[in-house]
Amino acid sequence: MVKTAKSGEPTITRHLTPDRTDCPHCGGPMRADYANQRTVHTLAAITRLHLTIRRCHQYGCVARRRPYRPEAEGAIVLPRHEFGLDVIALIGALRYTEHRSIPEIRAQLIGRGVTIAERTVTNLLDRYDELLAVALADDRRLRTILGRQGRVLLGVDGLQPDVGHEVLWVIRDCLSGEILLAKSLLSARHQDLGELLTAVKAACPVPIAGIVSDGQSSIRKAVAAVFPDTPYQLCQFHFLREAARPIYEADRHAKKELKKTVRGIRGIERTTEERTDPTAEVIRGYCSAVRSALTDDGRPPLEASGLQLHDRLTAIQESLGRAEGKGGSRPNSGS
Repeated sequence: MVKTAKSGEPTITRHLTPDRTDCPHCGGPMRADYANQRTVHTLAAITRLHLTIRRCHQYGCVARRRPYRPEAEGAIVLPRHEFGLDVIALIGALRYTEHRSIPEIRAQLIGRGVTIAERTVTNLLDRYDELLAVALADDRRLRTILGRQGRVLLGVDGLQPDVGHEVLWVIRDCLSGEILLAKSLLSARHQDLGELLTAVKAACPVPIAGIVSDGQSSIRKAVAAVFPDTPYQLCQFHFLREAARPIYEADRHAKKELKKTVRGIRGIERTTEERTDPTAEVIRGYCSAVRSALTDDGRPPLEASGLQLHDRLTAIQESLGRAEGKGGSRPNSGS
């Protein structure tokens, strides 16, 4: 069955930039050459990814002018795919844990707001099977790719579609974007994760230069046990999100308090519904401006919605002051 419904517009925007600024092959600087965009359907929402692409321009480098994409991209979606890894993980869990048919899986995805065709569900189920079949020790293609680049930067991430489902753990190389190992586990114990990391460590033909993850406690313990001397870094996206959480909570509280100051806006609008004089038009215009300010949210943490609301209400208040100074009348709470 082909997809007949039109996909919706993205509701989440994420800007991803490579963490590395130096070439992993020659050590020279990599500059941001251009940007790409991808639209990815995830369980949370349709996401627009703005990707900064870096390239090395050093003459003689084996990776000269080869694009280096953001490391965090591989934790969201596979190369050349439209649907995120969390959708693939849910499809695999519904198929092999709950024994759902393809139409039933599609119906559940549709119910969660993911527009998808049955044929696409089948294709993504194949991708799930391929992920679980990846074994670095037996894959000559992967070993050849890793051998050429000379080092590996591991990215470790777990995908759990819903509470109670198995977690699909994916270990990938951030430099090449290749999946090195994927396996579904019933738990997220550090002992189980340690076994996965040990398998990758034993099969990897080149040194593992570093490890990146979201900082989950079980991952940290597993990394400390298997790679005690390997540099470990928290994913910058997760780090910034956690660092901004106190600011986000304070901004949300401030916005809630600001909304209390304009709760009577609907009552003012009602008093002017039957009026056609110029003053009533001005009052309705200011009410519309306040209502627009209340509903226009920012994108935390870089665009704090509470601060935006404060700035817009302040601008409206100053406009009212200027109107009053010119001889107009400022509406009070009862008119």
